[in-house]
Amino acid sequence: MTSSLWHAHGNEYLVSDGAYDLADGADGAIEVVSVKGDDMTIAIVNPDGSHAEMSGNGTRIAGAWLMERTGRDVARVHVGPRVVEVRKVGELYESDIGEAKVVARERIAGLDVAVVDVGNPHAVVAGDPDDILLVGPMLETHPRFPNRTNVQVVRVDRPGEVTARVWERGVGETTASGSSAVAVAAATHGDGEVVVHFPGGDLRVRLGGGRATLTGPAERVG
Repeated sequence: MTSSLWHAHGNEYLVSDGAYDLADGADGAIEVVSVKGDDMTIAIVNPDGSHAEMSGNGTRIAGAWLMERTGRDVARVHVGPRVVEVRKVGELYESDIGEAKVVARERIAGLDVAVVDVGNPHAVVAGDPDDILLVGPMLETHPRFPNRTNVQVVRVDRPGEVTARVWERGVGETTASGSSAVAVAAATHGDGEVVVHFPGGDLRVRLGGGRATLTGPAERVG
């Protein structure tokens, strides 16, 4: 049984195939349930003990973890009903995230909110990203989202480029988030390439036919 600490633009996950302790302050844990060849099944656990249905950074990190062991450049990460194929491309990792859908655009708590499904729930608000510390906790626990939601405040800088900050459900603000990058890209753009600037660094999203591909780093730090 082993544990290792990984991060993606400062968004830290403890990857473990056995017992683990989140007391070190990681943003979450990736429980490795099973591994068979290039396929692995995982569960994603937040610091408050709740489970996340999906994580863009988490699945990318899990794929990198498996590739480190197999020496191959591809991994298929099973999380809930989704299978995320992760490929190593140079120094980065490209993930086929699957469907990204804007479910509704609603007025919630006085804010115009795009409700987005990326396998996990997101509430995207157009505005000043620095408002995340107010908007994030307010929307995460709003009655509109009985199971809580991830929250992003995003500013469109120009076509194909946005700046965002993230409040992750069960975690609080994080430096970057893969599924959030997909959510804000889907909420602000149609098909095409979108660069998402987070405090921790940039992620790239490619949208097409209602599906998303996410590209970014994954690095072992301990």
